[in-house]
Amino acid sequence: MSKSLKRVQSALLETGVTFEILEVGQARTAQEAADAAGCAVDQIVKSIIFRGEASGHVALFLTAGGNRVCADKASSVAHQPLGKADAALIRAETGFAIGGVAPVGHLSPVASYYDPRLLEFERVWAAAGTPRHIFAVDPRELLRITGAKLADFVE
Repeated sequence: MSKSLKRVQSALLETGVTFEILEVGQARTAQEAADAAGCAVDQIVKSIIFRGEASGHVALFLTAGGNRVCADKASSVAHQPLGKADAALIRAETGFAIGGVAPVGHLSPVASYYDPRLLEFERVWAAAGTPRHIFAVDPRELLRITGAKLADFVE
């Protein structure tokens, strides 16, 4: 088991939520993850990361798989201009590689924002620290354990 997957599993166990980890082979897109999990694409939690231009730190936007993050709305929600986060910054602050960024288990606290669309489902699937693993969880529990702020930031 990879260090990243172990970190996500430990973070989930610490919260006491009920979850299921699934190895999917390769799930670099929301559609690939949905196909592997046998769910709707909007039940996939995409982790979209920007670099805060004022803070220099990453901001994480957790959105439904079929949604696109609106950069202007996201900047407004984050109270700062947002730019592209490079792979090195993402790994340094979250501990995850692009394609496997989980909503929990980050190396440092990360400002996180949550798409209300996710709350329309009984269960959602999110990256579990690698591009090959996802985990299922109740979206209300995911909102609680991430400490993310509910916000409108999609197109």
